[in-house]
Amino acid sequence: MENEVKFYEQGLEEYPKAGIVFGNFMMLLWIGLGTIACWFLHPFAAFIYLAFAIIMVFIVLRKLVCVNCYYYDKRCSMGWGKLSALFFKKGHIEEFSTSSGLKLAPITYGLLSLAPLILVIISLIQKFSIPELIILLLLLLVSFYSGAIGRKKTCAKCKMKTICPGSAAK
Repeated sequence: MENEVKFYEQGLEEYPKAGIVFGNFMMLLWIGLGTIACWFLHPFAAFIYLAFAIIMVFIVLRKLVCVNCYYYDKRCSMGWGKLSALFFKKGHIEEFSTSSGLKLAPITYGLLSLAPLILVIISLIQKFSIPELIILLLLLLVSFYSGAIGRKKTCAKCKMKTICPGSAAK
């Protein structure tokens, strides 16, 4: 059945480990900065944000997206094909481009950026502080890198880029 799907032939079979380590560092930095940004407004907001981020990024999206991907049980740009294979049964690659996870992913990552940005800005308006401003700036930088530069670089080398509606390299 996989023969029916048209892969990007020049795409990587597996991504280099160094890129995976860097990508996961950036993801954890993004979540960490977001958690800190939420903490400035209220510790409970930080807890909700962190729980949402971990559940959505490392469990829900892995189940909804990765099981149907070419990189299932392989090293994708984030190594999540391997993670997904540890917890979930392989899906059907033909269902990848219509996966509900592909619709949920931009909403999830949008919330991971926007929620802490809004909360830290509210906190800054209530009482200005240099640490909050630094977290705001770092969060903007990491969000921009992850959402634009990093995605474009990894999507350019992906076997799935021709069929992925979320590819940043079309």
